[in-house]
Amino acid sequence: MIEALKPLNINVFLEEDIGSGDITAAIIPETAQAYAEVITRESMVMCGQAWFNAVFAQLNSNVVINWLVADGDFVTENNVLCTVQGQARALLTGERTALNWVQLLSATATVAQHYADAVAGTGCKVLDTRKTIPGLRDAQKYAVACGGAYNHRIGLYDGVLIKENHIMAAGSITKAIQVARQLTSVPVEVEVETMAELTEALAAKPDRIMLDNFSLEDLRTAVALTGGKVELEASGNISIETIKAVAETGVDYISIGALTKHVKAVDLSMRVKVLPE
Repeated sequence: MIEALKPLNINVFLEEDIGSGDITAAIIPETAQAYAEVITRESMVMCGQAWFNAVFAQLNSNVVINWLVADGDFVTENNVLCTVQGQARALLTGERTALNWVQLLSATATVAQHYADAVAGTGCKVLDTRKTIPGLRDAQKYAVACGGAYNHRIGLYDGVLIKENHIMAAGSITKAIQVARQLTSVPVEVEVETMAELTEALAAKPDRIMLDNFSLEDLRTAVALTGGKVELEASGNISIETIKAVAETGVDYISIGALTKHVKAVDLSMRVKVLPE
């Protein structure tokens, strides 16, 4: 899990929206003050407060945000997430960018919770993948953790995952694992597609074996064959409807690309009211 968020550079996202200036917000007097409530129109797992806060902090340091929920909280529809008060121009200018962050990350956290709940009690953990929105990986992986699922490797630098193309280039599963062990001390995982490949991989002693598109019967056989000697991860075409049956085969992990790539934004509303002078 990403335990601590990196310093948030929100400028690139504000520049995308504001460009040379918010010419619509300029119709409001610069001294005008406003109040707003952010409301969710559907049930969700809250995520994204740091990004929301950073947007308004960048626009006007005097904006005050009062959160009524915390990241990771489950919130039912039509509830207020937070209140925002400060310069009206800042609230109007930052509204869309701030909401974009919360609706995306809350959606990711909510999907993660659905999958995590589906395997509850099995001892299996749901993992995300590197199939994230470009530039937003840390944020989405944080959201996955807020939803109760777990992070796979963050990138190509913190774990070895030997897949089909790597095996072909290296010459064999055994050779690929051997070279990886010589190069680094980070965890080594290898993907296999058949029982024969599983047998070869097991002999080469990786830290984890990914069972790609194995049937339920073959997953159970793999669990029995390995006997806890190596961690097993199931992957490939696993849906919310089928994940519990996969978890019940005894695998340690299930990786789901849909946690971060099949995201439908949460429906949020932010109503801004200009306060009387």
